[in-house]
Parts: sequence; C-alpha cells; structure tokens
Amino acid sequence: MDTKTTISRMLHSYFFVIGLICLIFIIISCYILPYWIPWEPLENSLLDKSLPPEFFRNGLSGHILGTDTLGRDVLIRLLIGGQYSFRLAFISVVLQAILGTVLGMLSGYFGGQVDSIIMRACDAIMAMPSLVLAIAIMAIFGPSTQNLIFVLTVSGWVQLCKIIRNNVRVVKQQEFVLASGILGASGFHIMFKQIFPNVTTNIIIITSQRMGFVILMEASLSFLNLGIPVPAPSWGNMIAAGRQYLVTQPWLIMAPGIALMLAVLAFNFLGDGIRDVLDTKRKV
Repeated sequence: MDTKTTISRMLHSYFFVIGLICLIFIIISCYILPYWIPWEPLENSLLDKSLPPEFFRNGLSGHILGTDTLGRDVLIRLLIGGQYSFRLAFISVVLQAILGTVLGMLSGYFGGQVDSIIMRACDAIMAMPSLVLAIAIMAIFGPSTQNLIFVLTVSGWVQLCKIIRNNVRVVKQQEFVLASGILGASGFHIMFKQIFPNVTTNIIIITSQRMGFVILMEASLSFLNLGIPVPAPSWGNMIAAGRQYLVTQPWLIMAPGIALMLAVLAFNFLGDGIRDVLDTKRKV
C-alpha cells in the first residue's frame, strides 16, 4: 500500500480520526499543560482542602478541578497521573510486543517441541484471567513500578504470540521462503529477514489495541493499592481515594474516571482505525 492510499484510508476512517484527535488532546494536556500550572502534585495544603472546582474563574492559577482532602490540586495530579499511565503502558506494550513476537516466530517456524513448550506456556497463562494473575503476582512481590511493568508484560504477550505463530506457519509455506531454505539460508535469517516483514501489520494493530487495555489494568491495580505506590498520583488510586466522598465531593472521582474513560476509548478507537487502515481487505 503506497503512502497516498494509506493517508486516504486514514482520513476516511472515523475510528482513526476520532481516536487520533482524542489521543493528541490527552497527551498534549498531560505533558504540556503542567508547565503552566503553579501547583505541585504532592504538595499538601490543609487550608485549601476539599475546595470545589473553580474551573477557569481564576485562570490556570486557580484550582480548576478543585482540591482533594489533603489540599492537593486535582488537575495537576490528574495530568501527572496520566504521564505515569502512558509511560507504563508504552513500556509494557513494547515489552509485550518483543516477547510475543520472538516467541511466536520461534513457535511457528520451528514447530515440534519448541511449539509445544511455548503453546503450553500460553495456555497456562490464558487459564487465569489477566487481572487475577496480575493481582496474585503483585500481592507476592509487592507494589512497585518495576513489578508493575513485569506484571503488565507477563499478562499481555500471549495474544500476540499466538497470532504471530499462526501467521508464521502460513508464511513459511510460501515459495520464496521455501526457496531460501533450499539455497541454504539459516533459520534465523529466514525468520527475521523474510517472514518478519510479512507479519508486522498484525504487530502494529495488536499493540495499538493493547494500549487501552494496559492503561485500564494499571488503573485497576492502582485502585486496589497494588499499582503505582502512593502518594504518587495515578488515576486508579485517585478514584480509590475519592470513592468514599462520592456524594459530598464528586469531583474527586469524576475527574480521574472521565480521564481514564477518554484515554481507553481513544486508544481503542485508534487501534480499530489502524486495523481498518492497514487491513486492505476491509472497506473504510
């Protein structure tokens, strides 16, 4: 597919356009807006505790989304929490993609015992729901950023591994791959020089769709106090801290809840849009 056709399909995919616009807005807000906000995410001010949202009545120098029970500005914590979520999701999804792709290609190309071992490992992980597995691991090793990345990686590589394995098994039967083997090319040369370029589309589609799921899982673990350690802000622990004030101070839970919903929807829309753009069998 040439560049002109790709751009045309992007512009005609409503999912891609809506997801991209929402994602750009969220990322700009999280990474640029904090420079203009005079508050610190961990700074307590008991004189300003539980203030309702001022919105833009006092500009960026006011508490636009109010303060929490410790007097911390909700907006700056919301934006910094978004930075943590995006950073963790990006690192975890990249590691998922590397692990799932390598194991999937080894399983699909070599088959036999290699395939059996890798597929049984996939079956063992899939036998337990991702969130339950993540909770169990975090409960054993304790909450930390490194453990959180490990948990999110371990619980998310299986889907990509299975899809890549099936694709490799199809591609390796094609004539150009068989010809390379006859000419004496090594297995790793065939896998990563000839087969790999033919499965990159699925890697891009799946990893883009995984971002929203990983952000939601990180928020779920943080809600259970098994994610990003407090007092560092996270959308999950902000929702957990504000749930007991839902009636009297609803902004404490509504702000991170809406941000989480928009971020997950943006990535899901973008992932569906990328699938529509790259999958030439689909009509946009």
